[in-house]
Amino acid sequence: MSTECVARTLIAMIFIGALSLPASAGTWQHEGGTLTLDDQPERVVALNWAATEALLLLGVTPVGVADRDGYDVWVKEPKLPEDVPNIGTRVAPSLEAIAELKPDLIVTSSEMAPAAKLLERIAPTYVISVYKEGSQPFEKASDMLTTLGEMLGRENRAESILTDIGATLETQRRRLEAAGLTERPIALVNFMDARHVRIYAPNGLYQSALSALGLENAWPRQGNFWGFSVVGLESIAPYEDSRIVVISPTAPGLADTLASSPFWTHLPAVNRHQVYEIGAIWPFGGVFPVKRLATMLTESLLAGGSDNVR
Repeated sequence: MSTECVARTLIAMIFIGALSLPASAGTWQHEGGTLTLDDQPERVVALNWAATEALLLLGVTPVGVADRDGYDVWVKEPKLPEDVPNIGTRVAPSLEAIAELKPDLIVTSSEMAPAAKLLERIAPTYVISVYKEGSQPFEKASDMLTTLGEMLGRENRAESILTDIGATLETQRRRLEAAGLTERPIALVNFMDARHVRIYAPNGLYQSALSALGLENAWPRQGNFWGFSVVGLESIAPYEDSRIVVISPTAPGLADTLASSPFWTHLPAVNRHQVYEIGAIWPFGGVFPVKRLATMLTESLLAGGSDNVR
């Protein structure tokens, strides 16, 4: 065989070999170091709800998740199949339960750093923290979705999801602009009790939705790295132009208590009947809550406000 023929044969073998490699084979840098996968993972465990959400968006049902029942209450979408096993809490998952599931990939965040080495003994572990000091949650969540798409051979689906979210945000912004509903700032709150709220700050996940909708966040101060601050109702009073959007759930009897509370009834937004209420949205999730918030917030603003919570 001539030298030229040998060279052609070797090139062909290399090409065929490259084609036979799994699409997801590769190496990724992450917060825990370097992760190398030789094969596409099929059994994935998620140790937080942002990771659970990302997997479900990609069309991958995790074989185990942390705080499985809580996901249905707080996150809701995308839907988690009922038969997915619970492997403990998000702060203290059961290593034994994880090992019994025989995963070939574990997705976690830096909160689980003390257990990272133990997790790596069970399966390759990908560590990414959507919520971390100085991070931009939506960007980090997008990175997680994209990287998991690469690992799981679903890059196109990840790209399609992000494109769809962008299109939804643009559509909702146009609806609000057409209705003239972008002129006043928005205070996004969860009630802790009748006197205190968790107010969502410019460094949180929700800010991505507000900015994309052309809405100003009424609360100008940075929150904790989760993107919120706990304040008294009187702290909202100085922002007289703001509308108040209350995110469910609220405690039973809250409406009656607020109706007789001077801290509530003296708020300018209350007097203007510019109090709005939307369903539960998980503020510490991945990319999907931004789409969910944008849609629900737009519908609520278009429907009109009131002077109290329901």
